[in-house]
Amino acid sequence: MATIGREVRPVSYPRGEVRASDFRVVEVDLRPPRPGEVLVRNTWTSVDAALRLRLREEAPPGYFPAFPLEQPMDGIMTVGEVVESHADGFNPGDTVWHASGWRDYALVEAERPALGGVGTLTKLDVRGAPPQAYLGPLGANGLTAYAGLQVAGLREGDVVWVSAAAGAVGSLVVQLAKIGGAQVIGSAGSADKVRHLVADLGVDAAFNYKDGPLPDLLREVAPDGIDVYFDNVGGTHLEVALGALRRAGRVAICGMISEYAAPKPPPGPGNLMLAVTKGLTIRGYRASYHTHLLPEMSRRMGTWLREGRIRHRETVVDGLAQAPAALAALLRGDNTGKTLVRIEDLPHREGVAHRFDQRQS
Repeated sequence: MATIGREVRPVSYPRGEVRASDFRVVEVDLRPPRPGEVLVRNTWTSVDAALRLRLREEAPPGYFPAFPLEQPMDGIMTVGEVVESHADGFNPGDTVWHASGWRDYALVEAERPALGGVGTLTKLDVRGAPPQAYLGPLGANGLTAYAGLQVAGLREGDVVWVSAAAGAVGSLVVQLAKIGGAQVIGSAGSADKVRHLVADLGVDAAFNYKDGPLPDLLREVAPDGIDVYFDNVGGTHLEVALGALRRAGRVAICGMISEYAAPKPPPGPGNLMLAVTKGLTIRGYRASYHTHLLPEMSRRMGTWLREGRIRHRETVVDGLAQAPAALAALLRGDNTGKTLVRIEDLPHREGVAHRFDQRQS
């Protein structure tokens, strides 16, 4: 008997804000898995700001390709349970991650690389962590944060500024930098997020970038400048960081959310000559460039989670059909921590956002 699944498909590329009308949910008949494939019932799927880059006619050069209209959105991390397996090493009941998200069932080829290797079908150990943690601190977000501080050459005693510090990656970066012996400054877009950064995540100082001129806000908390800037935002934030960096400062560019939905690319920093005069290092990167660090990151992050040294908050939306609304909310800055969609059908709860603080005991 064929399995009937549902998929969220884009029907138009958003102009400005992501809207529900840019997508539709389609029912599809799934064939049985062929040799080397597994059928997975997805339970949690990821919502990431960078998906907006693929909701264009053309994605940025060198990035993952744009999502074709009227097609399933391949390349979104998700976790689920194996229902049927014709692949060695995978059995019904196994919890796995893969990159066929925003659907409730997926046929996955076991050995086919996905998302540069980060999203290749992988069996997960959920004895010490809930499955959805593998979409956050134990997965691609954790790898992005962990690798980024290596890219930045973090040293004990550094003064580090992290933008979008209450987001899925930024919230991990600030805590990893503290573990590494840095003085950490976080910026975010609301008073609640600033309180979360200080009270829950232990940053040394935090500010709401909407509260005044950004150079003044940063100068108040870092009067002597910074050594490292971890960039999730780009635009004005990057320009201000270049001005605040001390000699031989470093920038790790993880993302530029300020540009994702911009109708045209904003101008670059007007003070880039400071990279020459100060001897700065500016390096962009992606998690898929650093898959060799995944086992090390997972082991160390798992330990820190169990010890309570790493905390992570989840913004959870119920219902597969609500994935576009969850993405729109994330891009507006309405989320804190990792945004997730819980896929199981829960009619009485669908569309309701929940927030959870997760600490492994």
